[in-house]
Amino acid sequence: MYRALLTAFLVSISAPALAQASAQADAAPAAPALTPEQIAAFNQAVTDFNAAQQAQQANDNATAATRYAAALPAIRDVVKAQPGNIDNVNFLANALYANAAANLALQKTDEGVALLEESIPHWRTVVQAKPAESANKKILASVATQVANVKLSKQDKAGAASLYAEALTVARALVAAQPDAANRNLLLSALIGASQTSEDAAVKAEAVSLSKTMLADGSVDAVNKPAAEVLGGASAAAQAPAR
Repeated sequence: MYRALLTAFLVSISAPALAQASAQADAAPAAPALTPEQIAAFNQAVTDFNAAQQAQQANDNATAATRYAAALPAIRDVVKAQPGNIDNVNFLANALYANAAANLALQKTDEGVALLEESIPHWRTVVQAKPAESANKKILASVATQVANVKLSKQDKAGAASLYAEALTVARALVAAQPDAANRNLLLSALIGASQTSEDAAVKAEAVSLSKTMLADGSVDAVNKPAAEVLGGASAAAQAPAR
């Protein structure tokens, strides 16, 4: 079942300055130089992106989605030309993610999920390049789980399973480093999905155990609570006749 997880991580994003991107390109001789046309298009993309951010912060998601869509072709083109420029890869991942949020807010689920799925390989690249930054890992785990949820709802169990497995790996590492409620809910989300696609009994047992623990301490969030109650037996217990 489709469960929105984006809003917890949607924050204001800074577009990389083109001067910085150009300097980085000059410092890496293997990367081809951007053409004047690419530079001009990227400058316009930054303008469109910033306008989209302002619209999104004002809850004008229609304008935000339109401006993000205008910005994305030039950002994609620059990343394709210079895939080693991590700042621009991060920018593309963020733009796709923010545009997905705008589309999902407009109930354009197919468009939003397609943007999320496109962002996943870019988030992987960013996480690999910046292993100390937990925010990127949180988004990767969230996006992988959300796309997996949609695949599962369409009976694509194999596609969902691989994404749940990826989200589990990332979320477990986050919880190991910082076992706060946000990270544990990320892990629980992935476990809830994985328990429906994995044949590994240990995954189901982990999902049940974490559900019970988080229900008991009140840390489970509203998105996870219904499934956690089923896994943890709270719903059955609540419906049992009093003795």
